Amino acid sequence: MVWLLAGVVILLAGAGVSLAAGWSSRAASVAGAVTATMGGGAALVSSLSVLISGNTQSFCYVWSWPLGKGNLELDALSAVFASVIAIVTILAAVYGVEYLREHGRKHNLGVSWFFFNLLTASMLVVVIARNGVLFLAAWEFMSLCSFFLVMLDDQREEVRRAGWLYLVAMHLGTAFLLMLFLLMGKGGDSLNFEQLSIGGTAGGVLFVLAVIGFGTKAGFVPMHVWLPEAHPAAPSHVSAVMSGVMIKTGIYGLLRTLTLLGTPAAWWGWTLLGIGVSSGVIGVLYALSQHDLKRLLAYHSVENIGIIIMGLGIGLLGIHYGHPGMTALGLTGCLLHVMNHAVFKSLLFLGAGSVLQSTGTGDIDCLGGLLKRMPVTGATFLVGAAAICGLPPLNGFVSEFLIYLGAVAGLSGQFCIRPAWALMGVFAIGGLALIGGLAAACFTKAFGVVFLGEPRQEKASCAREVRRAMRWPMLALASLCLVIGLTAPVWPLVMRPAVVSLAPGDMQNAVGASLSHATKPLAGIVMGTSVLVSVLVLLLYVRARLLSGRCVEQSATWDCGYAAPAPRMQYTGSSFARPLMLLFSFFLRTRDTIHAPCGLFPERASLHTDTPDLFRRWVFSPLFVAVARLAMRLRWLQEGRIQIYVLYIALTILVLLIWKLG
Repeated sequence: MVWLLAGVVILLAGAGVSLAAGWSSRAASVAGAVTATMGGGAALVSSLSVLISGNTQSFCYVWSWPLGKGNLELDALSAVFASVIAIVTILAAVYGVEYLREHGRKHNLGVSWFFFNLLTASMLVVVIARNGVLFLAAWEFMSLCSFFLVMLDDQREEVRRAGWLYLVAMHLGTAFLLMLFLLMGKGGDSLNFEQLSIGGTAGGVLFVLAVIGFGTKAGFVPMHVWLPEAHPAAPSHVSAVMSGVMIKTGIYGLLRTLTLLGTPAAWWGWTLLGIGVSSGVIGVLYALSQHDLKRLLAYHSVENIGIIIMGLGIGLLGIHYGHPGMTALGLTGCLLHVMNHAVFKSLLFLGAGSVLQSTGTGDIDCLGGLLKRMPVTGATFLVGAAAICGLPPLNGFVSEFLIYLGAVAGLSGQFCIRPAWALMGVFAIGGLALIGGLAAACFTKAFGVVFLGEPRQEKASCAREVRRAMRWPMLALASLCLVIGLTAPVWPLVMRPAVVSLAPGDMQNAVGASLSHATKPLAGIVMGTSVLVSVLVLLLYVRARLLSGRCVEQSATWDCGYAAPAPRMQYTGSSFARPLMLLFSFFLRTRDTIHAPCGLFPERASLHTDTPDLFRRWVFSPLFVAVARLAMRLRWLQEGRIQIYVLYIALTILVLLIWKLG
């Protein structure tokens, strides 16, 4: 805990130093990145020590504020999230020094690094806070810091719109969390977590408040509408932090709340499973229809949050029905996918940032042929794409496979005779399979159109590989994707303390034992994958030896008479995805703009698709318009005189006193 607190102090000090050094963009960037790396490193040391030892570290200080003390605690669950936060922010900070160099000509980078370090510090405090007041203060601080980072390029109208939408969504979520903590602390004189434990009927109400409040931050459907707007608007290293770790604080908050509410009801698990499947399928469908690379990745965050919640839903059903194997596999897959998604999604956003900086555009249909010009970016992006699709031997496969096993475990033994459990198995397994297939199609489109073929515009043909400071973080994250995948049997054991802490006391031993059995199928898959990779390497070696003494020439392949294919002969993102879009047209309501070829020698033909987010269009936009109209009718309350406002405050205090005394 001492190291983590020291890391928070370093981050806060670094924020101040960066702001003071704002007169020099280079000095501000170096100060911000160095202190972010040092603070994240200190937090990582403390988190890893807890994960390895399994011991809980705590710190408490007395304050003069009402409702409790400043309780801080680093247990296994907090350590999982704190370690992920530290790793991603360290690599994002290194990447950001070079990425923000061009922005330094137009913006004060001291402000950007100030809020970056504060965001990191507030996220760490969120996962170690054990008092409701401290938790909500850090939560609100985190939202405000990320808002200012999103608004860095505030000269653009779409950035301002995205920033305000994000701020409104976060405050709506915080309103539900405030109600949650007030109800949990009702009747007590403290909001310390150890004193917040309510079950029964009240537990269901608190569960709903937690799902809405934390789900807004995490990006559950339909509360996801801010996410595809804010993530593309932010600088790419900030997008990596927001998508990789910041939205996971919503998952952490929900997990922590569930430990306080007692044994979960069955409908809690079914609710989360339904939210997970719908978020996963809808997120990947909207991702498949996007034309902007960062917006596509943002929708994939919705998809992967859905996968995480599916694992949590399966785990809660296992707890309710007393199924240790299902509990262990579901919760382990949930926590492991939190870590895996942070790694490969951060990698993908950094890769998208490299493409954006090198070409000046994130429009997929304007790119092409970048793999030859940006080999490191292309190769690492391919690793991240394969990982997010759940392909072995990369890390995304491990966590998704555990969730599959959790769903299958629910169909075994005494549970297989219940129709509801059979429906659960089909729902979960079919949902995961559909999500995986659509994700593979989406990243085939993204990687193929962006990195393969020939450049579609001059900006792509002039692209060059980014500098080393931006390449090394991508290489580190790509290596982590491979290392986690190849060491798959180890990770259920690493997650064991956190998983056991989420289970009821009478199930903890059985859940721990079930995790030991989960390593066996993973070991077999890793072994088979290793053999396959070894055979491929051997074949490549034999091929190289056979060709070493021969003259190898290159020539064009036969291509149906097209000696010089033009870029317009290639698939666009719209044309590649359109067959799949047609299958789900009843929901997506995609609008096609087609200029069909006509005549014997057509000069022009094009296809463009537009898929608006129906939740934003039909749910939230009308709601926001109605609220704005209501607010306009209440403008008469704003007299512009301080005396009137003081009167409002006095009347409010008087009403509260009468209510309290009554």
